[in-house]
Amino acid sequence: MSDVPADRLNEVGVLTRREIEARIVGPLVERLSAEFGAERVHAIVRDEIIEIARRQGAAMAESVGANDIGSFTVALAAWSKDGALETEMVELSEERLAFNVTRCKYAELYRSLGLAELGATLSCNRDGALMEGFNPSVEFRRTQTIMGGATHCDFDYRVKP
Repeated sequence: MSDVPADRLNEVGVLTRREIEARIVGPLVERLSAEFGAERVHAIVRDEIIEIARRQGAAMAESVGANDIGSFTVALAAWSKDGALETEMVELSEERLAFNVTRCKYAELYRSLGLAELGATLSCNRDGALMEGFNPSVEFRRTQTIMGGATHCDFDYRVKP
C-alpha cells in the first residue's frame, strides 16, 4: 500500500478501506491462527498494524505540512467520511484534543462481518500509534471503546508537558 499515493487512497473513505481490508485479512488471520496459533498470529498482526499506523501518522503530518493538534483534527476528517463516526467535542485547544465517539460504524462493520475481536486489532489499535507518528510529543489516552462494549469511545490527545 505504500506505493499508492496518499491522495489516491483518500478517494475512498477509511470505513470502506477497513471493510475491504477486513474481508481479506479476517479469513487470512483465521487460517494462519489455525496453523500457527491464534495468540502468536494476533500479536504479529497487532504489531504490524501499529507500525503501519505510525508510518501513516508521519505521512499525514508531512502531507498537511504541520504536526500540531489543529492540523491533526483536519487530517482526522477522513476517518469520519461517509458518517463513519459520530462525535461530541469535549475540548479543542492548542494543547488538547478530547472528544467522544458516540457511534462507530467501524465497530458495527467488524461485528457484522463476525470479526469483532479482530476489529480492535485492525482499527482501535491504530489510534494511539497514528499520533505517535504524527507528533510524538502528543500523548494519547483512551479508557474505553464501543468496540469493547462501552457506550462511547473517549479520545484524549494532549501535548506532553
